[in-house]
Amino acid sequence: MLVLLPPSEGKASSGRGAPLKSEALSLPGLGAAREAVLDELVELCAADEDKAREVLGLSEGLRGEVAKNTELRTAGARPAGEVYTGVLYDALDLASLDAAAKKRAARSLLVFSGLWGAVRVTDRIPSYRCSMGVKLPGLGALGAHWRAPMASVLPEAAGNGLVLDLRSAAYAAPWKPKGEVAGRTASVRVLHAPTRKVVSHFNKATKGRIVRSLLTAGIAPAGPAELVEALRDLGYVVEEKAPPKAKAGAAAWTLDVLVDEVH
Repeated sequence: MLVLLPPSEGKASSGRGAPLKSEALSLPGLGAAREAVLDELVELCAADEDKAREVLGLSEGLRGEVAKNTELRTAGARPAGEVYTGVLYDALDLASLDAAAKKRAARSLLVFSGLWGAVRVTDRIPSYRCSMGVKLPGLGALGAHWRAPMASVLPEAAGNGLVLDLRSAAYAAPWKPKGEVAGRTASVRVLHAPTRKVVSHFNKATKGRIVRSLLTAGIAPAGPAELVEALRDLGYVVEEKAPPKAKAGAAAWTLDVLVDEVH
């Protein structure tokens, strides 16, 4: 099973340990594209703080994020699973998983990023600010920048099992599973049951809880149909939309998880 996650805007501060070793990151096929973004981002933030804030879409109150980006190659790095914070990652709570579940998380979770493309939760990265929606002056829109390298690398990373896609729209744009991989992909929406609308807090928290439930139970569904059954066994209310017969085996499933409240 491969679980595709969005990052979080909020991030823990960089660690005090060794700095980034970009060559040690997972998915080395993304290495050249990572270096290109990293080089331009550091240069932009070091050269013109105001322009950098504009490009990154940061308010005056987040001016310190620009300075943080100038130190990406020298700041201490820590596992990505510790760097990303926010509602989804609070609900997932990787630190409190038992040893077996942590090993499953290391194998299964892939976090998408405007700067890194995608990283495992065990990859050591510094804290940074660069969303997938950014358009860098030299490289252009990051969503487009990542499209070709991800098309080359991600199908192999998907392996032979379920691909559980929990990304937001901006982070889903650079890579959309196709063909046989799409046929074993399930994308999930979380809807507030009374209104049947997506509510940000419900959406993020429930996605974190779903991943935690699967990791804790040691469940790795073989495909979307098995995922529906597993989630229902875990107590979730799920409505599935399988692709039409003409596209069966080559198009993703859509699952709606209905919630009344998040504890």
